[in-house]
Amino acid sequence: MSQKPIEEEPYPSAGYAWYVVGVLTLVYVFSFIDRQILNLLVRPIRRDLGITDTQMSLLMGFSFALFYTFFGIPLGRLADSRSRRTIIAVGFAAWSLFTAGCGLARNFFQMLLMRVGVGVGEAALSPAAYSLITDYFPKQRLATAISVYSMGIYIGGGLALVLGAVVANIASAQETWLLPIVGETRPWQVIFFIVGLPGVVLALLLYTVKEPKRRGVKQGSAQVPLGEVLSYLWKNKVTFLCHNVGFALISFSNYGSSSWVPTFFQRNHGWSAADAGYVYGGIIAIFGTLGIVAGGRLADYMTQRGYRDSSMRVGLYVTLAWLPTCVYSLVPSGRWAALLLIPAVFLTSAPFGVAAAAIQQMMPNPMRGQASAIYLFVVNLIGLGIGPTAVAVTTDYVFGYDDAVRYSLFIVSLFAHIVAAVLLWIGLKPYCTSLDRLSDWNAQQTEKR
Repeated sequence: MSQKPIEEEPYPSAGYAWYVVGVLTLVYVFSFIDRQILNLLVRPIRRDLGITDTQMSLLMGFSFALFYTFFGIPLGRLADSRSRRTIIAVGFAAWSLFTAGCGLARNFFQMLLMRVGVGVGEAALSPAAYSLITDYFPKQRLATAISVYSMGIYIGGGLALVLGAVVANIASAQETWLLPIVGETRPWQVIFFIVGLPGVVLALLLYTVKEPKRRGVKQGSAQVPLGEVLSYLWKNKVTFLCHNVGFALISFSNYGSSSWVPTFFQRNHGWSAADAGYVYGGIIAIFGTLGIVAGGRLADYMTQRGYRDSSMRVGLYVTLAWLPTCVYSLVPSGRWAALLLIPAVFLTSAPFGVAAAAIQQMMPNPMRGQASAIYLFVVNLIGLGIGPTAVAVTTDYVFGYDDAVRYSLFIVSLFAHIVAAVLLWIGLKPYCTSLDRLSDWNAQQTEKR
């Protein structure tokens, strides 16, 4: 005789659930400031450390992404069985210290080590955060909640560019500062201290977040064996391939653009570094934030209207809608380029909340952190790890002159979005199959209870 199913506890109050999202969003903002701050500091860091464009692109992307992605998988598995808030708090404090350490670097190797440390620390955040949010919100509001959390990408990325613009202005007026203990310091080094050190203290804010009970699993049950996790992932391999690589290619375009658009404005339109940072940073912070929330709201609306594949479908729709905006780098006017970037940023930001929500919706609770870590592995290795370098390599080795960055941005982004749209379209039906497979898995777990 089978036991009665264990009734799930009611979800926490909406007010407290949104407070949790607010705390996690603040942490995510800091993570993206710390991650993206290098993008407008290319010139002073290259000058003072004596490094090349290729070395700079490795600091901006690959060195961070490689360790971020590889450490994300064991940390994601840890998030499926241990305190998620503690994992995030420790990671936040660690990457903040390494960010501040970037301000002490005196050569490429030292900066490389600091960026690796930032990547390892940040790997603790999103798998655990996605899992927390999923246990705080019902599925019909999950895409919006994760999209609000994901606003941190664009608020943080935009603020990083604005702060870089501030540094550019300060540097033009004052070459060095004299700080206690550290001594003579360049403005770009000071900015690393400013954005890094507060995170060490703010990490304590995570302990105002209650660790919720995990839904869909028996409390106190053992961690799902790794073999079972791998077997379940393999059964959903087509969904994962289309989802992860499809969204990763949008990320590939996104990171490539965000790394080189400030330089594009300087090289092709004669803008100052400060002007490029203020304009592009403002566009990212405002319209990227609006776009990612709009994507989540649209997905939840479609879910309520009966679209089971709404998270994947929103990714497909906005990817196709973005295509006409890709000409922003080819127009002759810098002002028109900036105006075209508004819809481009809005549309290209929309998928990243729903992409994470899709993983939570199709995976059993004890596997969500690991599945999220694999998703982040693919998205960041392809997007952050290769995107910035793809634009640089196309400029240097296909065209062979600096001003060709405008053509590199166009070619790389257009190719990535076309292939992404094809993969997301192919993935619609397999995604629905994965949802059915989750229902079967949950039913089996209920019988075991």
